[in-house]
Amino acid sequence: MVTEKSTKSVDKLSRYAFRVEKTANKLEIKKSVEATYNVQVVQVNTTVTVGKKKVRQTKKGVGIGMKPSYKKAYVTLKKGEVIDFYGNV
Repeated sequence: MVTEKSTKSVDKLSRYAFRVEKTANKLEIKKSVEATYNVQVVQVNTTVTVGKKKVRQTKKGVGIGMKPSYKKAYVTLKKGEVIDFYGNV
């Protein structure tokens, strides 16, 4: 996830944000990131973001729905290591 907030944490703490499967645990996330980007992971923090309720006006009345919930993983890398997302662009 490349957002303004996550980009600031990359500069200060070498921490990256990923959107992951809800069933993935910290050990699976760590192994996956290390294998994919060839870096050493120091710490993994996870959080589940609950989907927000959305209400919209339709021709038949009011439509109520939910945005999907998802799980985010904050991965801290060993000092000096970097993930280059834009290297192949």
